[in-house]
Amino acid sequence: MRILVFGRNGQIARCLAEEATGVDLITLDRHEADLMRAGVAQAAITNHKPDIVINAAAYTAVDKAEDDFDAAHRLNAVAPGEMAGAAKTIGAQFIHISTDYVFDGAAKMPYAETDTTNPVNVYGRTKLEGENAVLSVNEKAVILRTSWVFSEHGANFVKTMLRLGAEHDALNIVDDQTGGPTPARDIAKTILTIATKKNRGAEGAGLYHYQGRPPVSWSQFALKIFDHATLSVKINPTPTTEYPTPAQRPLYSQLNCARIERDFGIAMPDWRIELRRTVNLLSKSLS
Repeated sequence: MRILVFGRNGQIARCLAEEATGVDLITLDRHEADLMRAGVAQAAITNHKPDIVINAAAYTAVDKAEDDFDAAHRLNAVAPGEMAGAAKTIGAQFIHISTDYVFDGAAKMPYAETDTTNPVNVYGRTKLEGENAVLSVNEKAVILRTSWVFSEHGANFVKTMLRLGAEHDALNIVDDQTGGPTPARDIAKTILTIATKKNRGAEGAGLYHYQGRPPVSWSQFALKIFDHATLSVKINPTPTTEYPTPAQRPLYSQLNCARIERDFGIAMPDWRIELRRTVNLLSKSLS
């Protein structure tokens, strides 16, 4: 099985490279496939002739996207549609990574795939446009919505907390945004499971939610990070209104993940298990 991955340097793609065994895995970065240019994704897919195409590339700078709409739209909305169409043309399966930010965070119960979307920032709107572009040209595509991704790679909340925790005795951390941290490594394993099953003829397609459990706030997540790192940091729980950012964030980001377990046998991961390993790795690299 040959798998082509866009977004080589991102957290999920790097974990895919580490977890993939027994497959021909090709990963491309922006220098090898500049997704800002029309036709590049299609050419890469045509040239490599993969069985599975995975789009792990995205414009993920949520605040910066507010003033950089063109780039965010190109990477999050236009390029995924081009990939999905090209994958269908050559008969390859297509898996695309999306986000909980397609919802507005006003719900009281975990969001299902069928719930109404209503993104509150440019990042979420462009990611939703990407979902629609993919499904409009490739009805067999799989779109995986996930949230609060962390790993030892790239930029993420865990790495930021470890850095700030080493520099400060106390931190103000948002406490009224609730969601599910999701290990990039578990996302990678999930993608590989879906890819294998799809390559063997599994029928599952469309939107799927995949998120770590149990749900926590950002301040609760930070507390767990500091516990694992044995850092003595006082956390001051702070409302979102006292921590203004260019982009609005949804207050509630819990996802109902029943469909992915039903169709592919994939259960929600306990993020606390992978967090311990991640913090240990990062702590060693910082010492």
